[in-house]
Amino acid sequence: MLSSTWRGRTTRGVLAIGAAAALVLTGCSDKSTGDKGGASSTGTGSTNSSGLTITPVAQVDTSGKEVAKSDPAKAADPAGDGKATCAPDTTVAFAGALTGPNAQLGINIQLGAKLALDQHNKANPGCQITLKSFDTEGDPQKATSVIPQVVSDSKVIGLIGPAFSGETKATGKVLSDAGLVSVTASATNATLTQNGWTSFFRGLANDDVQGPSVAKYLVNSAGYKKVCVVEDNSDYGTGLAKSIKEGLGSAADASCAASIKAGDKDFSATVTKIKSANADAVFYAGYYAEGAPLASQLKSGGVKSVFVGPDGVNDPQFIKQAGSAAKGATLTCPCGPAPEKFAKDYLALNGQPSGVYSVEAYDLATILAKGIDGGKVARPALLDFVRGYDGDGLARHYKWSPNGELTNALIWIYTVK
Repeated sequence: MLSSTWRGRTTRGVLAIGAAAALVLTGCSDKSTGDKGGASSTGTGSTNSSGLTITPVAQVDTSGKEVAKSDPAKAADPAGDGKATCAPDTTVAFAGALTGPNAQLGINIQLGAKLALDQHNKANPGCQITLKSFDTEGDPQKATSVIPQVVSDSKVIGLIGPAFSGETKATGKVLSDAGLVSVTASATNATLTQNGWTSFFRGLANDDVQGPSVAKYLVNSAGYKKVCVVEDNSDYGTGLAKSIKEGLGSAADASCAASIKAGDKDFSATVTKIKSANADAVFYAGYYAEGAPLASQLKSGGVKSVFVGPDGVNDPQFIKQAGSAAKGATLTCPCGPAPEKFAKDYLALNGQPSGVYSVEAYDLATILAKGIDGGKVARPALLDFVRGYDGDGLARHYKWSPNGELTNALIWIYTVK
């Protein structure tokens, strides 16, 4: 997650998107395949062995117009005043994919939260907050057996997650009924906040914000006249594709629209269909596990269209797996880029660059820590604290509507170069 200023459109290919300890980590193995939780690389120039980097281009609103980025200097500090006290077993949980085809997206979130709590714990010897991690593998079915474990652990007073939209949809009622505050750094399916849950809070824009914002940017700023939309069969992919098509309007070419399944690796039929359309761009609504081979096969198949991928693709793993075919891709994300100090601290603690949703996870863990430091050490109290929260983070300002959506949410555009 990195920051940058919008440079404007020069050539169509340059449109791509970029970025991309008293703390205890324990894991309950549970894998998941991927119904969106979102992902996006947000590193201040996450450079891969291929020499390519995901670089921020602009932050845009729903009209596709550039808006100013957040000032990191105003962000809440997880260290607080260093005087906090809490019970020794005070615990915050993380639930998301730590294994499986899209595991890096969950790992990015876990490690972002780890950094925030590490900084908190070092500054507050009287309040050591434990991070307990639960692996869902990004699989909704798996999550239905994992989330009850989180709920039944009385020491857990807050949850960062679930990470993907499918697993969130499958478990949101369980968390709501338990009154356990659930802050997600990545689940972006727009319908999640329409289920009547009372403990779910989304830490970034949903797909109904991302879709129109990106679509307007592609049409108005990039000047694309024809876009092929390819979607996977996850809750994330189908929801985002619908929003993108609506935002593109007549620029969405139905003749080259295509659907794939999670786990697919042979996209020859889709490549042939898209090549014949001679479109300006291909928007892929899904994750990097399929997005990377799709981009590679489009390139090797002679497709000249610019590859555009959302937060589920916006991660260094996309570059690693797609190789040179990733060059020139445009990536989007409701996640923000990593400020320089954050990126440095993250790398020092975790031994790897920050990725998509790392900054959001850091901000959300900081908010939970602030509540705990303020004496909100029971589930109902911490839930009420988050409901009424109003403050700046590294990625954005955090304040929620009653349904758990941010009152103001924006989208970042990145490019791979």
